[in-house]
Amino acid sequence: MSNAKIADKTAAESNDLPFEEALKRLETIVESMEAQDLPLETLLARYEEGARLTALCQNKLNEAEVKIQTLEKNAKGGLSLKPLNPPEETA
Repeated sequence: MSNAKIADKTAAESNDLPFEEALKRLETIVESMEAQDLPLETLLARYEEGARLTALCQNKLNEAEVKIQTLEKNAKGGLSLKPLNPPEETA
């Protein structure tokens, strides 16, 4: 299997990861890059995967922040999640 196919498969799999697993994988990548004497090609592949995982984690954190910001108290004093109506994109 070529490196491009492996990278595409890894990217698709990483998009489905829960935040905690993505963060753990990212930490593992960083540790291996710091601790091992790896060939340049391997370092680049791990860097690319790390960049994808970083973006995934940031997106999940942004989504969580939006959900937290939309929590509001209902009439009985309990919290409920208010639906988010994102602004329309202008072309």
